[in-house]
Amino acid sequence: MEDAWVAIDDLIVAERIVPALMIMREQFGDTIHEAIDRFNERYEYLRGVRFEDFTKPRGEYGRGVYT
Repeated sequence: MEDAWVAIDDLIVAERIVPALMIMREQFGDTIHEAIDRFNERYEYLRGVRFEDFTKPRGEYGRGVYT
């Protein structure tokens, strides 16, 4: 499970939202809504502990991504 978080975290930081959601659904058995909630929680966590890895401000992260 720890390996899954490493991959998911890297995707979140790289702004690869859809692949991160797909792994979350696969690993945790989440519905799309649960995966989105889990993504948001992890995103906020990562913004706090890996803030230097994010190149875009909050308001621009994920802009242009339509799911």
